[in-house]
Amino acid sequence: MAKAMKNPPAYGVTSVDHALQLAVILQVEGPITVSEAARRLGVARSSAHRLLSTLVYRDFAVQNDDRSYRAGPVLEIAAKAQSNVGALRTAALGPLRTLVDTLDETANLTIRTGRTARFIASVECTRALRVGNREGMVFPAHQVSGGLVMLAALADDELTALYAHAPTDGSAEHPDLAELRGELRAVRSSGVAVNLERSERGLVAIGRGVTDPSGATIAAVSVSMPSVRYSPDRVKEIVSALTVAADRISAEMHEGVR
Repeated sequence: MAKAMKNPPAYGVTSVDHALQLAVILQVEGPITVSEAARRLGVARSSAHRLLSTLVYRDFAVQNDDRSYRAGPVLEIAAKAQSNVGALRTAALGPLRTLVDTLDETANLTIRTGRTARFIASVECTRALRVGNREGMVFPAHQVSGGLVMLAALADDELTALYAHAPTDGSAEHPDLAELRGELRAVRSSGVAVNLERSERGLVAIGRGVTDPSGATIAAVSVSMPSVRYSPDRVKEIVSALTVAADRISAEMHEGVR
């Protein structure tokens, strides 16, 4: 199966990256103030204000009467779904930080939209060699551990419908469906998915599902690490910590809807 490498650009433009990060925040979380934007990006308030003003000019954002900013017309379709995503992210941040404290590896929360998986929260560990923040990134669902966990939650006919119009050329965006079904059976059996350099060279990730009160899988929590620090001997410890984190996120979501 072909791999799609997703590495930082060699000549990244910081201001562009910051603007895109803000667009993602507006899209998946909802309104944000200039002060909060500055804190999240680690920039001065004046810089955050200029970035938000540019997003308003390009219709990616709209300023509210209280001077906060919300998703604009360009993002309004995705903004309709922001409340649940925002609640998920809020519920996950504490457990993700605990997960990082426990394993000293980067932790993430992922949701699935169709055939893609989006990272909606990411907490980096402090090691010099580490997997960076993935928040806002989108990958084909079958290439990342969280995406595999969520695909495994689908019934066979749902999976067939999801990839009904996919070509059979083995491209990264369209997996071999027979092969994928076999992989998903293993994920269902174990409750976890392992990404061994599947999405990015030198990266290993292990994911577990987050469920709602009905038991439906609504997200996935994962731990990512450089492949040089991975060994099968770590899996039991990682899965145990992931289970605790997933249960805490599920419980917090349950509390939030009471």
